[in-house]
This record gives sequence, C-alpha cells and structure tokens, in this order.
Amino acid sequence: MSKTIRIGTRDSELALWQAKIVQSLLEDEGHNTELVPVKSTGDLVLDKPLYELGITGIFTRTLDIAMLNHDIDIAVHSLKDVPTVLPKGIIQAAVLKRGNVNDTLVFKDNEEFLSAKEAVIATGSLRRKAQWLNRYPTHTITDLRGNVNSRLQKLQDNDWNGAIFAAAGIGRIGIRPDEAINLDWMIPAPAQGAIMITALDEDEFVKEACASLNHEETEICTTIERKFLNRLEGGCTAPIGALARIKDEEVVFKGILLSKDGSKKIQVERSEKLGKHEDLAVFCADYIIERGGKRLMDEIKYSNKVTNVFSTKKLTQDQQKLFHEKVVVKSDDFIKISLNRIRPQILKSEIENVILTSKNAVEALTTNYSAEELQFKNIYCVGRRTKRLIERKIGPVKYAAKNAKALADYLVEYIEGTKATYFCSDIRLDALPTILSENNIEVNEVEAYQTKYDGSKVENSVESAMFYSPSTVESFVRSNKSDVIAFCIGETTAKEAKQHFKDVRVAKVPTVESVIELVNLHYI
Repeated sequence: MSKTIRIGTRDSELALWQAKIVQSLLEDEGHNTELVPVKSTGDLVLDKPLYELGITGIFTRTLDIAMLNHDIDIAVHSLKDVPTVLPKGIIQAAVLKRGNVNDTLVFKDNEEFLSAKEAVIATGSLRRKAQWLNRYPTHTITDLRGNVNSRLQKLQDNDWNGAIFAAAGIGRIGIRPDEAINLDWMIPAPAQGAIMITALDEDEFVKEACASLNHEETEICTTIERKFLNRLEGGCTAPIGALARIKDEEVVFKGILLSKDGSKKIQVERSEKLGKHEDLAVFCADYIIERGGKRLMDEIKYSNKVTNVFSTKKLTQDQQKLFHEKVVVKSDDFIKISLNRIRPQILKSEIENVILTSKNAVEALTTNYSAEELQFKNIYCVGRRTKRLIERKIGPVKYAAKNAKALADYLVEYIEGTKATYFCSDIRLDALPTILSENNIEVNEVEAYQTKYDGSKVENSVESAMFYSPSTVESFVRSNKSDVIAFCIGETTAKEAKQHFKDVRVAKVPTVESVIELVNLHYI
C-alpha cells in the first residue's frame, strides 16, 4: 500500500478549499491523502494589521514547524503569503495553475464614492492601502483583518464605502458579491492568485508525487515576481506589487514600490523573450533601487522603529548608510542661511587681511563677486573644508586653524599689519574679534550672511543629538530638552554645548563622518 500523504493546511475556509483542490489532484494521480488543519499565528492575532506584527511568513511558520517535525508531509499555501526564502530543508514542490491575479473592490450601494473627496476603504494590506492612497489621496483607509467571510461581514456592519479583497480568494469559495469590481490598475502582490505546495527536500516520494501538479507558466511568472520581491528585500511589511505574464512567447513584467502613505511611487515595466528572462527580475528591481527605492525601503524599514539620534543638519543618503544598525537617525537643518549683499565699497580699498570662519562666508563673497575681484593679500580661515573651498573659488590660504580661538591666537603672533576684515554672520561667537581687539588689532566686521534659527521639537525617544556649530546647539535647545548626549563636530561647538548638556563628546576631526563615527562608538 502506498504512503498516505498528509496535507497540512490552515483551517480557514479558503485555505481548506485550496488544500482540498490539492487533495483531489493527488488522489486523481492515485495517491492516498489526509488533511491536517493547523492554526497559524496570522489567524490567531486579529487585532493588528499584518505589517504591524513584524513577522514574515506569518501564515506559513506553523506549517513549516509541523513539516520539520514530520507531523505533515506537504503544506498548501497561498504563494503570496510565503517568504521568498524557505526554511532549510523545505522546498517548493509545485505551483498550481494560477487563478485571478487581481485585487477586487467590494462596495456598498454604488461606486459614486470613487469620485468623492471623502470615502472610507477597508484593507489590512499595506500594498493595497498605499496604491489606493496614491490614486485617491483624500480617502481614509481603515484596517480590516480576519478570514474572507468575517471581512465581508465587517464591511456590512460598518459605515465604510468599500473593502479590498483578492479576487481569487472570494471567487474560489463562491462568495464574490455582485457589488464588486476588479481593480485592474492596482498591481497585485507577488504571486497573488497562485497556490503553492511545499515539501521536505529529503522526501523523494512526495516530491515526485507533487511534480505532476506543477504548472510551468505559473511557476515561471511567480518565480520572477518573488525574485523581484527578494531583490528589494521586501516582505509583507513593504508596499510592493509585481506581476509577470507570458504572452506570445514574451514575458511582460510590471512592478511597483510605494511609501506607506502612497505619496511616493516608483514603477517599472519591461518585457523579455521567454527563455531569455532570467535577469528580468533583477533588472527591474535594480531599476527601482537606483531611482530612490533603497532610500524608500530604508524609510519603511525604520518607520516602526524608535528614533534615538537626531542630526541638526540634513544628512545625505551616503551619510545615513554609515550608521550602525542600532542607530535610528532622523535629520533636519536646524539653521537656515541667508546670504547678504556685500557692498562694493568694502572691496574698493585694498584689504590686506581677510578672516573667514565658515563656508557660508565664502559662499556670500563668491555669490557677490568673481574670483578676480576677491584678490586679498592674506586669507586666514577656520577648518579644512573652508580652506579647500576658498582655494577652489578665491585663492590660496595663508593659514587655517581648527577653531576660531586657535586662529585668533595665531593672528596675535603672526598677522601682517594691525588690521583685518572679518566676514561673518549676524550670529557669531565673540572670542575671535575680542582677542584681536584686546591685542590692538583692529577688526572690521562685515555681516556676510544671516543665520536663522529653524529648529523644531524632536521625538521624546531621542536620546542624543548631533551638532555642527554653536548655532545648531542654540536652535536645538530653544525647542528641546537638554538631557541628551551632545555629539559635536569641534571644540567651538562643544564649548557652546557644555553650557546646556551634561554629556558632550567631540569628534576626532571636524567632519560629519567623524561625528557619525562618534555616534556609532556609543551605540555599538
């Protein structure tokens, strides 16, 4: 007598329907079978949206464990619920011919609300939510969980305009309402509408039994979609859609990645000849990644994590990549710079000594005048980056110090003459001009730019902040608590920070990257 194949399945009506289809097909091939219903975590936790549970494979994990424990021989899944990487020892044994791939809108009364500014749509899918809000940004999305029957009942019991379902799900168990339309414009979840059978890789008998049920076209298309998903590093917690079709010996693919609120969307469409489609998924995923997809995925990845570090200067994408995984950072410019018009009279007389302590002062000068008009005899500055900018846009620098006080001390000893012109901000520290004046050096201060405080209140979870100038410190403390760790770019910034914060740390070199390194050392 041949082995009885134990078929593991969730115990929802739809899951049982799918398992019975597999059972019928196997028995048609002459195999003995037995259904083994198993409850999953996804069925038991119904008070939160799937994407808030933070678990991939929520509907498959229990069946995977049952299989690895040899309590079942195969498991039947909706392929869209299966993680792109299967547990060690478990393989995809077959994919059945695909059903309806579309998402379906089930509505009450009529469809007039689609043209209305306000409407309420129910769905537990982040992908559906994002695509709906991208198309209807003024509508409201409410969460909807449970099996198909309970979700349809909730739609009737609540004051919602409609709810979104997988067309295959409501169609397979014969409960699709008349008030339903397929959303052809909505790109479905990767592998939506397909039924998958998994088995133990070591079980040759079961693998051979399932092989005859495999539908090659569906396998090709769903494999492309799942490769695309895997390349984007997405799961049920990311709003990713993908659909591949085969038509006239050509594979046609379209994919999409959105922000959670649907305000951002990156889409791709591409076709390849059947047989030459192996790189299609990778090409399309890379297309999205290169057009901002990586940044969007990072935003999604960290959106549910608590921010613990705040940068008072907007960080670039490359700088954000430098942080340790334990650091969840947000950034914004806490000061705004407004360049002033510098009067020509200031430059008419020959200026022997010029002092520049920031790149903003350099930008103010070069915005007003050409390099030929800025031929100063001696230029003194603060910081290596300011020095490089001066030498690129104006001319050679006679001396560069690491901070304003160090520059003042140098000038007291080595300045040529007794006069200097200091191009500065309306907000500045008094150390440099005070030291020079006390040592009989006349300082002509020219307001080259204005510094405006533009800070805002940060999240209560922030436990440390990154500062790049005394002004960023002042801007931060105007709106925020002072019990955070202050990571500072240099001694001048640290001096200001010490007036407000107990724990102040200074980067080894005055660069943003060095401040990031300081942050990482604390959180590793």
